[in-house]
Amino acid sequence: MKAMILAAGKGMRMGKITETIPKVLVDINGKSLLRIAVEKCTAAGFDDIIVNVHHFADMVENEVGRLNKMGFRVTVSDERKLLLETGGGLYNARNFFNKEPFLLYNADIITDFPIGDLLALHVEKKGLATLAVRNREGIRYFLVNREGLLRGWCNISTGERITAGEEDEELSTIAFSSIHIINPDIFNYMSEGVYTMTALYLQLISDHKINTLLHDNGYWFNVGTPEILEEARQLLTPRPPSR
Repeated sequence: MKAMILAAGKGMRMGKITETIPKVLVDINGKSLLRIAVEKCTAAGFDDIIVNVHHFADMVENEVGRLNKMGFRVTVSDERKLLLETGGGLYNARNFFNKEPFLLYNADIITDFPIGDLLALHVEKKGLATLAVRNREGIRYFLVNREGLLRGWCNISTGERITAGEEDEELSTIAFSSIHIINPDIFNYMSEGVYTMTALYLQLISDHKINTLLHDNGYWFNVGTPEILEEARQLLTPRPPSR
């Protein structure tokens, strides 16, 4: 099965760390973030992977070369000239995919979430996409109904709110985990440009089923700051066996 790992971000919140390397090459106990993401996707059966590159693109391509020598199957989608965001970046790589559902995964995510569960729900529900979600602190949230269908989005800091469906529909807030299973039919509703997948989903939810799967067990990190990077390193440090 095919997957796209989003690896083109600049990692501005990482401070001095990303002045000389891209965020996806930050080291987590001997492995780059990109390698961890590739291993995660491959272990779930998504072993034919494309990675987009922009910031320090040559360095990321060198890492891709190392991963291929290790036996992984990884190709590159070049965004050197213009960073296309998550939606534009996926559309730019559209010719890589076939007629099967595929995985879209952020390279800065570290989690023990079972991706196979997300695929199983996607196949069962037969929606356009199925998104992993989690109860965690944040500012921007998805709005979902009792059945777990995506019905909107809100920013609790600005008060902005976008919804679809019945005005009196009971909705709850939930945070997106940046892991998607997507039907390739989605490309019929996409175009070239710079835009996010969230913006695209909000355009489509009135006429298409976009499901969510809640995962509150285990760990989930978005390695976006030096502090979170250190938390991830501590969690993933191998522990000596107890005597």
